[in-house]
Amino acid sequence: MMEKIAVFFNKLSRPAVIIIGFLLVVLLGVIDYATGKEISFSIFYLAPIILVAWYAGAAPAILVSFAGAATWFGADWLAGSTYSHFLIPCWNALMRLGFFIIIVFLLSKLKNVLERERAMSRTDALTGVANNRYFDEIATNEIIRLKRYGRVFSVAYLDLDNFKYVNDVWGHSMGNALLSSAARGFKNDTRLIDTVARVGGDEFIILMPETDAENVRGVLVRIKENFDELMRKNQWPVTISIGVVTFTVSPLNSDELIGIVDNLMYRVKSSGKNSIRYEVLKR
Repeated sequence: MMEKIAVFFNKLSRPAVIIIGFLLVVLLGVIDYATGKEISFSIFYLAPIILVAWYAGAAPAILVSFAGAATWFGADWLAGSTYSHFLIPCWNALMRLGFFIIIVFLLSKLKNVLERERAMSRTDALTGVANNRYFDEIATNEIIRLKRYGRVFSVAYLDLDNFKYVNDVWGHSMGNALLSSAARGFKNDTRLIDTVARVGGDEFIILMPETDAENVRGVLVRIKENFDELMRKNQWPVTISIGVVTFTVSPLNSDELIGIVDNLMYRVKSSGKNSIRYEVLKR
């Protein structure tokens, strides 16, 4: 149930979440007034504030906090609550507002930490591209789309030839610089909807949704040309072997997908390296 609620609010636009937050505050104020001064609805005022803070951000949540504190104050006053001094309800309203704002900042901090951890769990620490885990998620989604809707996609497996030589001769820091530069190049040469992942020490994989056998050739030729230019510019004696498979029928899972493309790449390696081989997986 909670997961369905989260999915629902994630699909809403930011303004829609903010409007819902303010409407909930108004609704709570009406209920608070209607039930009288003997029944407290204090904890329920946190609901719209938490909602807006999590799905719309801290700034609009602070505005909702002001609205919540003011509504609570108004409902309390209209219900006929009496105090020994006229400043007491004002003080109470300020305390409620302060409490609401503290909750907003704590939630915002928590969300930032969770999002950072989530990004780190999906990202290769050295190169900044996706890691095996995230690629598995993306590949699984594409396999499902192909099964349901026939959406063709292509996957390229890239292996850096002679990379070990760079590590052995110039050290791992130079090797790391090469990997990072290569990954940036792969990202620059692909679309935002494509996924570049590092799946081994010197091995990368690129998933390209909605890309057929004809269109994928131009992409991979550009990737290889730019990679070769990068190697010449830095005087790195490294080439690249690439296997590219266009999937018109779906593999069983992401492991089978990787195995198919990996095998094609190794056929390139065994036949002399430094080239691209294409294949279409079909019935």
